Amino acid sequence: MTTRTRHPFLLFAVLVASLVGVTAHAQEGSPRRIISFIPAVTEMLFALGAGDRVVAVGSFDKYPPQIEKLPRVGALLDPDLERIISLKPDMVTVYGSQTDLRTQLERAKVPLFLYSHADLSDVTKTLLELGARVGRTERAHELAGAIERDLEAVRQRVAGQKRPRTLIVFGRESGALRGIYASGGYGFVHDMVTAAGGDNVFADLKQQAVQATTELIIARRPDVILELRADPVSPEQLARQVGEWKPLSSVPAVRSGRVHIIADLRTVVPGPRVAEGVDVIARVLHGAR
Repeated sequence: MTTRTRHPFLLFAVLVASLVGVTAHAQEGSPRRIISFIPAVTEMLFALGAGDRVVAVGSFDKYPPQIEKLPRVGALLDPDLERIISLKPDMVTVYGSQTDLRTQLERAKVPLFLYSHADLSDVTKTLLELGARVGRTERAHELAGAIERDLEAVRQRVAGQKRPRTLIVFGRESGALRGIYASGGYGFVHDMVTAAGGDNVFADLKQQAVQATTELIIARRPDVILELRADPVSPEQLARQVGEWKPLSSVPAVRSGRVHIIADLRTVVPGPRVAEGVDVIARVLHGAR
């Protein structure tokens, strides 16, 4: 696999996997031993107050800090079935696209929660479904209500302000403007930037991800370039990565110095902190007003 800035292919695969749908398999009682491959669902489980039931997580789960002591059981592309079975889970959250894993777990009679994420509204839908599944319905409604209120507060704050044409990048080759993956006009990343007061330059392409060449970016003329990252970036890395866009000096965002690296997990994980992520993006697009 080509090395890109912090596994953009994996993020691309996760985004594409979200097209399948969300389904909860019926189960008697609430699960007590949960395995979650999915960072967004892991965050939701802890926010719901069911974190003490999580017995293992995926390779790319990063939050909350409590998960650091838990076993890792692979991820979207490399699930460790043997280890999963050995932990005797009574619920495993899986992507809808993990058909082989689903079949194997169903044969082993392990209950599943099938996850998919398409747009911003699905965050609260998934949260409510998950809350019902783990017996935390009231808490799920509280969290969903708070998310909707916080999102509306951001929308109101940026209403009436000029909406910059925004290129949203979630992956590219390290040190180069090659292999660029950007958000198309569908999915939670697109919706987050829209809620934050930006207009996606690829809004007309109704897909979650666009492989954007430099020629295409020049033609779209973004006013702002946002690169969304999951991991922290040092000041030296930040300066270097912003500087890597200088060859595209004809692009308004580059010419005006509006290339921003946002290294914040809240902006790339559609979990219970998603409204905070929208607020972070809004402050980059419009300042701290």
